[in-house]
Amino acid sequence: MAMTEGLVPITRTYLARYYDKYPLPPLPDATTDLAARLRALSADLAAVAPIAPDEELLEQEAAGIPAHKIDENLWKNREQMEEILFLINTSHRPVALQQKSTPEDAEIVCTLDDIEAKLKDMLKNLEQFQLKNADNVFNTVMTYMPQDFRGTLIRQQRERSERNKQAEVDALVSAGGSIHDRYALLWKQQMERRVQLAQLGSATGVYKTLVRYLVGVPQVLLDFIRQINDDNGPMEEQRERYGPALYTLTKLVLAIRLYLHVSLARYGQRKIEKDDAAVLQQAVVIYTKEFLKFTEFIGEVFVNAPFFISAEDAGAVDASDEYKETIIPAGKTHEVILSVEAVNSYIAWDFSLQQGALNMDIGFHVEYISPSGEKTLILPYRRYEADQGNFCTVSSGSYKLVWDNSYSSFFKKVLRYKVDAVPPVVEPALSATEL
Repeated sequence: MAMTEGLVPITRTYLARYYDKYPLPPLPDATTDLAARLRALSADLAAVAPIAPDEELLEQEAAGIPAHKIDENLWKNREQMEEILFLINTSHRPVALQQKSTPEDAEIVCTLDDIEAKLKDMLKNLEQFQLKNADNVFNTVMTYMPQDFRGTLIRQQRERSERNKQAEVDALVSAGGSIHDRYALLWKQQMERRVQLAQLGSATGVYKTLVRYLVGVPQVLLDFIRQINDDNGPMEEQRERYGPALYTLTKLVLAIRLYLHVSLARYGQRKIEKDDAAVLQQAVVIYTKEFLKFTEFIGEVFVNAPFFISAEDAGAVDASDEYKETIIPAGKTHEVILSVEAVNSYIAWDFSLQQGALNMDIGFHVEYISPSGEKTLILPYRRYEADQGNFCTVSSGSYKLVWDNSYSSFFKKVLRYKVDAVPPVVEPALSATEL
């Protein structure tokens, strides 16, 4: 069993005491004022040409209430940055700006180029922040998982799931999906990761077949990852403290996109005035500066949060009672046969030799035995002091794991091992309730 002495149950109240140490500096007053100013400028442009349906939807979103979840807002900001970059890309600008027809056009081009550079840098920083944060969450959870084939299988499941998700995104892009379509899919996938994290905490769904392997994991950790994103769970404290600033930044980037969309669509009828361009540029400067400060701040909060404690602090996992021991005399072998009923099951092993004055090794190989009795070598013979591994089966039947001490004339070997046949894991479709 893991040494859980000293672990404090990770609750919203506990996190509140931690967050007291990390007050978020307030945003400049101009943040809200600039968003309102840009929405007003966009509304004025309706006199030049009627607002189109897509512009009306964008205006409603800019004037509305942002999503409550912090990670959803981060994805929304990332989406808006990409939409703006697409909008102001040189090839998508009005002809007059592409040709820099007048000195005034050239000034606007310089403004758009500056906006493009700032948003590209911010988008890159945000992407890196999200990747790093996702890895931190998963790796922290894995720190407390038994460091044998169980942890390996969970990692492999995650890697397989991420490859499938990327293939899904690539297929959407190849089919001509829009930026909005792609981010709707990315957010759906993020929700799937959240469900999988909860499933890992309770060992259900995709991890159901591993439930009996999670012995030794601190229950406090499993409880936390199961409830981390509940509406009134631990993360709600973070949303209440740090959410309002992020919501304000979300509204600002939506206002920036709205104004750019409406003004560039009417550029042939009314050019962007110098004062309006200054408001736009100031809004982008404040947005990128404050958004970068927010991600750096929240990243520090995440890294130092109490649910990111080290294994040494919490007590390393010790699952020694789950291993078997056997003595293999000189000139003998030890065999274990595992039965597999379904393809795509996993044969997994973890073993080592108890060492004395001399370092010992032992031969190991794996065979497949068909229902007719025919043998096929799966893992070639090799000598090891210790090994951990697994493979995915392509046929049902019996698999024989053999530890071979036949080459030894004098020395017995004390083998400590754990093996199992793990049924296939399948990612379940999300129900409407889970989403």
